[in-house]
Parts: sequence; C-alpha cells; structure tokens
Amino acid sequence: MKTNQTIIGVAVTLLVLAVIFLLIERVAGRGRNRVQPVIRRGWFTDVVYWFVTILLTKPLVRVMMIVPLGLLIFAQVTTLDDVRLGAFTGFGPLSRQPVWLQAIQIYLLVDFFAYWTHRLFHRGQWWPFHAVHHSSEDLDWLGSLRVHPVNDLVNKLAQATPVLLLGYNPLVTLSTAPFFTFYAIFLHANVNWDFGPLRSLIATPVFHRWHHSREPEAWDKNYAGLFPVWDRLFGTYYMPRNRWPTNFGICEPMPTGFISQLWAPFAWLRRKERKVDPAPAKLHPGDQG
Repeated sequence: MKTNQTIIGVAVTLLVLAVIFLLIERVAGRGRNRVQPVIRRGWFTDVVYWFVTILLTKPLVRVMMIVPLGLLIFAQVTTLDDVRLGAFTGFGPLSRQPVWLQAIQIYLLVDFFAYWTHRLFHRGQWWPFHAVHHSSEDLDWLGSLRVHPVNDLVNKLAQATPVLLLGYNPLVTLSTAPFFTFYAIFLHANVNWDFGPLRSLIATPVFHRWHHSREPEAWDKNYAGLFPVWDRLFGTYYMPRNRWPTNFGICEPMPTGFISQLWAPFAWLRRKERKVDPAPAKLHPGDQG
C-alpha cells in the first residue's frame, strides 16, 4: 500500500512539473525557443528515468550517506543516536554560525564541488556515464531527468560529503538537493532566457543549453549549476551574445531505451579495455582524458 502511494506521489509530482514547464516553455517562453513537439523523441525514456531516480537511486544515495556520517561518528563528533533523531547540527566553528550564513556558504561550496565533479564527468572513463545525459537531441525540461545512476550517485556524494566533513549543519547541507534538482530541471527548459544583466551571475537556460550544444566551440563549457563565476575563474565560460543553441546531443551512438542506456557506459568501458573501436573516432573531447 505504501509503495503504491509512493508511486502515485512520484507520478503526481511529475504531472505538476509537466504543467509548470508547459507554461514556461509554451507560453512564457514563446518566441525564439527551439520548435519541437511536446511528445518528442526520447520522452518515454526520460519519464522512466524520473521514476527510477526517485524510487531507487534516491534511496541508494541516502544509504551512501552512511560513509561521511560514519566518518563523523568514528571521529566522535556525533553519535548514531543523534544522527537518527536529527539532533546532530554540525560541529566546530562553522556550525556555530547563524543558519542563514551557513546556507550561503553551503550553496557556494556545493556548487563549487558540483562544478569540478561535472568537469570530471567530461573526461576519460567518466564520460560514458555522463554521455547518457548529453544524448538528448530534443532538449527540454524533461531531458534533465536522463541521468545515469552512477553519475547521480557520484554527484550527490561529491557535493555533500566535503560540506558535512567541514562541520556545517547537515540539515542545511541536505536541503540543497531538492533546490539544485529543481533548478537543474529549469536550466534544461526549452527557452532562450539569459536574465539580461544577470547572465554572468546566475546560471540560465541559455547558459546551460550551450553546455549541451553539439557545436565544437561550446564543448566542455558552462559546467556550473548555479554560479557561472566558477566557469569565469577556470576558463570554461561560453555565452555568445545574440546567439542561441539549437543543435544538441553527442557525436557518438547512444541507444534510445532505458535499459540499453544503463548498460551502454559499461559496454563502452569493456570495449576500451579490449581496444575494440566499434564506431568512428569520438569527436567530443570528453573521450580524450
């Protein structure tokens, strides 16, 4: 009974998001946005990802959080009972700051770690897992849901673990997950919004859709999920004026079904180990690491 209620809740949430982004993309975003049908290529695969991520990957992430919390328990800065009861509020001088000040620092740090994790997934053996996400050719809000579980697990751990080990309030730290999830969905929306004078301060749909562009000049650019300052600091910022991305996807084959996409990165790695190249040389620099 509880499982059925959970599935219904996940479905209802998806429908609510569909209504919100239908209004954003089809009403508020009308004009220069890329023309594509509502029921476009790959939509069913992305819906499957939504259910799998919420019902399976998200609980697995919670289990994996045992690692950083276990380290804190081992270091005797908290106890298992405090963690279970939600009584653990961090440790050290950082945890004694006002919650609002911790929140500002935590969001900056999480975005900073997310930037470098994102860059990692564009290199070498990490790229095949991230290529699944980049395989959407009709990019819209729903395409943001296409994330390989390996990619998702590593992202969540890499963002939360350092912040928890620094001593910040874990409740504030974990609160970043739903925010960044929703904002990531917004960044993939099929709208050409760049927030005008704020385009260099806050990540926008145009900023992130350039990241998904198949145009060579946009490869490996715009990694930040919230603050483009990281891309400016580390030389990966790309936001040409009066131009909008229109060509999305990757330059190598990717299966279209959910199960096939789950296996595709492992199959790619096996071929690399055997030095078998079943396809033309990859054009995306993510394979060069």
